Amino acid sequence: MANPRKFEGLPSKEQVMELIKGSDTPVGKREIARHFKLKGQEKIALKALLKDMAEEGLIDGKRTAYHRMGGVPKVTVLRVVEIEDGEAIAVPETWDPDSGQAPPRLRVVEPKGKAKRAGPALRKGDRVLARTEEVGKGWLAHVMRKLPDRADVLMGVVEIDGSGKGWLAPTDKSVRNSIPIADLADAEEGQLVLAEPAGKSPRSGVKVTEVLGDPLAPKSFSLIAIHKYEIPHVFTNEVLDEAETSARLPLSKEQREDLTALPIVAIDPADARDHDDAIWAAPDDNPDNAGGWKALVAIADVSFYVRPGMKIDREARKRGNSVYFPDRVVPMLPEVLSADVCSLGEGEDRAAMACHLTIDADGRVKNFRFTRAIVRIHEVIAYEDAQERIDSDQAPAHLKNLWGCWKLLAAARDDREPLDLDLPERRVVLDEKGRIDAIVVRERLDAHRVVEDFMIAANVAAAKALEAKAAPVVYRVHETPSREKLVSLRDYLKTMDRSLSLGQVITPSLFNRLIKDVADVAEKELIMEQVLRTQMQAYYGPRNAGHFGLSLGSYAHFTSPIRRYADLLVHRALVDAYRLEQPKPQGNAIPAGSGLSDLDRESLDRVTEAISRAERRAMEAERDTIDRYVAAWLSGRVGETFETRVTGVQKFGLFATILGVGGDGLVPVSVLGDERFNYDDKAQVLVGQESGTVYRAGDRLTLRLAEANPLSGALKFEPPEFAGSIEPRGSRPAARKKRGGPPLKHKGKHMVGKRGRPGNIRHQGRKK
Repeated sequence: MANPRKFEGLPSKEQVMELIKGSDTPVGKREIARHFKLKGQEKIALKALLKDMAEEGLIDGKRTAYHRMGGVPKVTVLRVVEIEDGEAIAVPETWDPDSGQAPPRLRVVEPKGKAKRAGPALRKGDRVLARTEEVGKGWLAHVMRKLPDRADVLMGVVEIDGSGKGWLAPTDKSVRNSIPIADLADAEEGQLVLAEPAGKSPRSGVKVTEVLGDPLAPKSFSLIAIHKYEIPHVFTNEVLDEAETSARLPLSKEQREDLTALPIVAIDPADARDHDDAIWAAPDDNPDNAGGWKALVAIADVSFYVRPGMKIDREARKRGNSVYFPDRVVPMLPEVLSADVCSLGEGEDRAAMACHLTIDADGRVKNFRFTRAIVRIHEVIAYEDAQERIDSDQAPAHLKNLWGCWKLLAAARDDREPLDLDLPERRVVLDEKGRIDAIVVRERLDAHRVVEDFMIAANVAAAKALEAKAAPVVYRVHETPSREKLVSLRDYLKTMDRSLSLGQVITPSLFNRLIKDVADVAEKELIMEQVLRTQMQAYYGPRNAGHFGLSLGSYAHFTSPIRRYADLLVHRALVDAYRLEQPKPQGNAIPAGSGLSDLDRESLDRVTEAISRAERRAMEAERDTIDRYVAAWLSGRVGETFETRVTGVQKFGLFATILGVGGDGLVPVSVLGDERFNYDDKAQVLVGQESGTVYRAGDRLTLRLAEANPLSGALKFEPPEFAGSIEPRGSRPAARKKRGGPPLKHKGKHMVGKRGRPGNIRHQGRKK
C-alpha cells in the first residue's frame, strides 16, 4: 500500500535557490537535505526536485555542487532575443525580476561541423539549453541542444461570460474561437491583454501576462501591430543620450562642398516630419551638352552622425527601417536626429551627401559625382502645393527648372519601359482625436513623379559609382518572375482566351502590352492583379540581379537614410570608395570612421538578409493596422450593402474588397447558395455544379457586410439574398441543410427518405 504521508518538509524551488544564493560555499544535495532536515523518502523527492531544477536551468546539473555564477547558472535555458551581425544574443529564460538588474545578454556560440547539420541557424525566439562561461566582461553560451518552442504569446480582449468565467477573444483574424482564461491576474473585461499558455495541455487555457489597455481607444490599432510583430519601438536612455551627443557634432566647412547658395527644394507630403531628400536643376551651359541639364539630389548625411560601433547604429540595424502607421511613426533613429539634425529643414545649414548629375537632351545620365556638402534648403513644399504652383502662371524659376529636367528623365523612363501597374493606394485620414475621418485613394500627381524620377536617377548613379570602384554594394534586387509563376499566369490567361508565350524574353514591356491590349476596364483590373501576383518580392542583397520592375541593370537605395538602414550602408560604402571621410571628432565619445566597418564588409549577406526581413515585417504590420482601421470604420455599417470587387478565389470562398475603401473580407462558400461549388485551381474560379455560376477574381458583386471586427481587422460578406447566414465570431457551427441526396417521399402521414443500407457502404459478407 502506498505511503499516504506528505513530505511537508520538502522545500520549494524558491527556498532551494534562496539557500544556494546565501551560501558562501558550494551547496550540494547533502547540504540541502541537512539544512531542511530531510529524511528517507524526502531525500528521494529532493533528488527529483533538483533534477527538475537542473533541466530548467535554475541550477548546475552536477551532483556535487549546485551554485550560481554571477547570477547565471553554469547550465541554463536561454531565449534568443535578437540576431546581431549574424550572431545570436540570448538572455536567461528564468530571471529574478526582484533583483533590480536587467537580465545579462550572452553571445551564443552555435555548434559547428557535423553538430551544425543537426538543425538550422538559431532565430529570434528560439530556446536552447546552453553551457555558460564568463569571458572578460561578458558571457558566452555554448549550445547543448535546442529546446521545443513554446506557444507564441497571444494578444486579445478579455470577455466575461454569464458564469463569470474569462475568455480571450484573439486579435489575430486566423484564430476564430475565444480561448478560456485560467488566470485573469488584474485584467478586467474589455481590456486588451497579452497572454500565454497556462499549461502544456490545450485545455489548460491561458494566463494573462500583461494588460495593454482599451483596445478600441484611438491609436490602439498600431500598438496591436507593434506587439504582434515585435517591432522595437522604445529607445533606451543610453541610445537617446548617445544621439544627443552625436547631434552636437560640428560640421567642417573645409571638408564639405558649400551648396548653400543653390535654391534646393524638398517636396514631401504635407504632414512629413523628416526630410531625407531635396532636389535642384538648371539648364546645362556646357556647349557639349546642348539641350541637357545639370541636376543635384541632396540626401541627409546620416552616416556622419550614425557610425559603426555606436549604440544608435546597433539599434538602427535592429529596426531596419522606420514603420509608418496612420497615427504614428516608429522611427529608425531617435527624434533628435530623424526630425531635427539630419532632416533637411528649410533655412537650416545641414550635412548632406550630394549626387551631381549631368543629363543629356535624351534624358540619359551622362556623368555623376558624389560629394559631402553643406546645404541650406530654400523651401520645403507639399506635393499638392508644388503641383498647384506649377499649374499656374506664377511658378518660380526653380520649380520650372525641376519640371523641365524631369520631362527629359520621364521620356528616358518611357523608352526604358518599366512595369506600369496603375493600382490605387488607399490612405487613412484621422481626425484630431485619432478617429477615422475618411479613407481616400492617394492622388497621383506629376509632383510625385518628379521626385520619384530624380530619386531613381540618384539611386542608379550610387550603384554604378560603387561598381566603378569595385566597392561593396547593397543592391535593391527585383528578380524576373519565376517560371512557376509565369506558367500559373499563362494558365490563368488561357481561361480568358488570352495567350502568353513563355518562349520569349520576359520583360516589363511584355506585361505592359498585355494590359494595354485589354479594352474592358474590369478585365484590365483583373489582369493587372494577376500580373502583380506574378512579380517576385524585392529584397536587399550584395549580389546584383537587376531590378526587373524598373527595367534597370543596377539599382541601390541611396535616397532615404533617415528611414532605411540599407541606404545608410550605401552612404558608408561611398564614403570609403570616394574618400569622403570627415575630420576625426574630438574626444572618444564618437567613433572616428563613418565608412563601412570590417564586419559589414565580411557579413553583408547576413546584414542585407536581416534588413529585408525587417522590411517585410514593417509591410505586414502596416497592412494589418490599415485593415483594423477600415474594420473599425465599417463596424457601424454592418448590414449595409456595398459594391465590391472579388480580389481572390479559394476553395473555401471568395475574397472581396469594397470599391474605393479597401479592406479584404471573406465570402464563405457556404453562403453562396444551396448548391455545391467546385474549385478550378488553374483558372482560380468557383463553379456551381447545378447553375454553372462562375466566380472569379475581378468580378463586381453587390454584397452585404455581415461582420466587421476592429480587433482582428476581419470583414465578412454575404450576398444580400442570404442575409443572416454567417455566424458571429466564436459561435458554435449551426447545423446546415444537407445538400444533394434523394428527395423525401410521403409515407402515410410522414415524410421519409430512402430506407436500407446507404449506397456508399458496402455489404460485408461473412464466412460461416
